[in-house]
Amino acid sequence: MATGRSRAALASLAAALVTAFLPPPSPSAATAPAGGAGGQEHARTRAAMDRAVRDGAPGVLVTVADGHGRWVGTAGAADRDTKRPPYPADHFRVGSITKTFTATLVLQLEAEGRLSIDDTVEKHLPGVVRGHGHDGRRITVRQLLNHTSGVYNYLNDPALHQIGPIWLKHLHETWTPEELLAVAMSKPPSAAPGERFVYSNTNYLLAALIVERITGHSYEDELHRRIITPLRLRGTSSPGTRETLPRPSGRAYSTAQIQAPLPGVDVTEFNPSPLRASGEIISTADDLNRFYSALLDGRLLPRAQLREMTTTISVGADAYGLGLFRMTTSCGAELWGQRGGGYGFEALTVSTRDTRHRMTLYFNTDHLALQDTAARSIADAEFCRPS
Repeated sequence: MATGRSRAALASLAAALVTAFLPPPSPSAATAPAGGAGGQEHARTRAAMDRAVRDGAPGVLVTVADGHGRWVGTAGAADRDTKRPPYPADHFRVGSITKTFTATLVLQLEAEGRLSIDDTVEKHLPGVVRGHGHDGRRITVRQLLNHTSGVYNYLNDPALHQIGPIWLKHLHETWTPEELLAVAMSKPPSAAPGERFVYSNTNYLLAALIVERITGHSYEDELHRRIITPLRLRGTSSPGTRETLPRPSGRAYSTAQIQAPLPGVDVTEFNPSPLRASGEIISTADDLNRFYSALLDGRLLPRAQLREMTTTISVGADAYGLGLFRMTTSCGAELWGQRGGGYGFEALTVSTRDTRHRMTLYFNTDHLALQDTAARSIADAEFCRPS
């Protein structure tokens, strides 16, 4: 594992990605397609899911697409009051997985000749990135997308009440993009442009504003027109200020983000407006598997832009591209995807580069997110299974 600055970078990734007792964990359930192998090849994955429940996750959902078809595994409870298990069609917040969608929009505009990712931010948002040492004339669009801009992360500012138990008193507040940007510009940069990787949700707020400036349409409209509708991602939406999840959905329980003990506090409903293009999307496991398949096999981006997206910089044990990260399992399998987390949830979507083996997992808790081990253990179990 990484040490020093790299470990701090990973913690930043995990954080942005961050009653009654549950009954004893029940054995995980699984479904397989008709004519499939019945899921026996996923035994290690099921065991890792059960271990996550024993370690404090109320529920776990895993959906795999591979050469055998579609496999779904569940463990624990999606709702600790009703005790119902996770459903394959459950909707959930995806957090920073949203960033892959946003980066795709920007790169589509580059493919159309409407921008270059090596343009300065100033070119498309003149005078917007200024104040306390920020200077959009020195920051490129590429640096926004790979988190090397140094722009201050507005979610870290106490004004947003996003850190710690105080959030529970402010979870229904609405923030506009302009207000969020003003918070970011009120503080000095975290680093000089291009100096190093510093995770900042402000980068993707700015990326969305660039999309809007170039297209003349809202970020949400472009998201639906360019990605959600063509791919028929019927379970995927950009909620804006809507606090509830579409049905079916379970509940979400927070411990780490609000510094509460297990079993955590139900935080399912909250206003996601501070997250917007950096983390607002709601989706399903099947939709995410479909999206990353379309992205990595070239249906959403031409080869040149996909090459840019998968050009990475080192971030501890992993590598980060443009809204996309690369991780390597214990057996050497190279996976591409994104991780998201926040109040009461953690999600991970990964795929082999050829898209022949894809997996999305979801925990309805943030309890395991900062440890950065449970999700990786499930990915290891799934992608390092005996052939």
